[in-house]
Amino acid sequence: MFKPEILSPAGDFEKMRFAIAYGADAVYMSGKSFGMRAAAGNFNEEDMRKAIEYAHNHGVKCYITANIIPTNEDIKQMPAYFEHLQDVNADAIIVADVGTISMARKYAPKVPLHISTQTSILNYEAANYWAEQGAERIVLARELSLEEIKEIREKTPKELEIEAFVHGAMCISYSGRCLISQYLTGRDANHGACAQPCRWKYNLVEEKRPNEYFPVVEGEGGTYLYNSKDMCMIDHIPELVDAGITSFKIEGRNKTAYYAAGVTSAYRRAVDAYCENPSGFVLPQDIHDEIGKVSHRNYYTGFYFVDKDGQFYENNQYIRDWEVTGMPFKIEGNKATFTLKNRFYAGQELELVQPNKPPYRFTANGIVNEKGETPEVFPHPEMKFTVEFPFEVDEFAILRREKN
Repeated sequence: MFKPEILSPAGDFEKMRFAIAYGADAVYMSGKSFGMRAAAGNFNEEDMRKAIEYAHNHGVKCYITANIIPTNEDIKQMPAYFEHLQDVNADAIIVADVGTISMARKYAPKVPLHISTQTSILNYEAANYWAEQGAERIVLARELSLEEIKEIREKTPKELEIEAFVHGAMCISYSGRCLISQYLTGRDANHGACAQPCRWKYNLVEEKRPNEYFPVVEGEGGTYLYNSKDMCMIDHIPELVDAGITSFKIEGRNKTAYYAAGVTSAYRRAVDAYCENPSGFVLPQDIHDEIGKVSHRNYYTGFYFVDKDGQFYENNQYIRDWEVTGMPFKIEGNKATFTLKNRFYAGQELELVQPNKPPYRFTANGIVNEKGETPEVFPHPEMKFTVEFPFEVDEFAILRREKN
């Protein structure tokens, strides 16, 4: 049976490496300009070349975002950039603006085009238009239901690939096409610099009382009128496959390498389990649990189902019930040295996370710091510590703990 692609965020080289190690079939990334995530580390020209070479050596594709709504000044810089993307063997360019598309065809004619979610493709006529224009793939608007996606699949050419977001932050506007940030702060959302005013707390001001603020109260913390929950479709792999989606896209280029690893691993294992036994598929509980161990807002299923409830009015905070205690520094067989990220204490329960394996839980006893000591507390970020395990450890292993 057809196995959908797992498409993971690659905000920088480290995040890309962890996404690949934990099961991504493809990654999407950006150069220093023209992408919709300006706050991510992103890639300069030389790093882009090395990243694509690394991904290809691991059998993974690289899609490059050039999906801003460009100004005249942006357009002037695009020819050299597109020539570079073709030179470094990018697997696709993700585009939205028709001028950008025209230039990509001219200066990178060998690189396939993916039409960005920024174009808000909501119907099969729009999908067919882009297919007629030579697009290999469309990235659907996140405002579609599964039934609508299924109809788009049925009424478009079979060779046209369909990509859809399945996990991550949602936008109050149509897929990022919002001007509130630019109006309030001068930070242009359509150039990847959104200040996320939809996450802010708002009060009411009466025009004749300009210095008096009246709270709009939904809960003890006030009301966050535009604040959206995060999308999570891990429980609905069969429905996503049945709708005909080619690529499952995970949002999060601004998130951490641990986030990229954890979410990619969960969807990788879920899709693999479904494809091995579609008729008797039941999502394993440990895969479901994994999604709750990364930083996230309250989850919901986006616009995929009619009974959606996406707004969360109480606060704009992330749920961080778990935290990373160590990222890999040096792995030698069963001896693993980590770089400390958050403090932990001797005797606490830790989890070792590795690609393609369930988490391994153990008690933090006998752990040695970089001075050869076994202290009661490991307090200093970036210090090194070593753990010995009863098995060989993967080079991309991560340590974490549940917050008490």
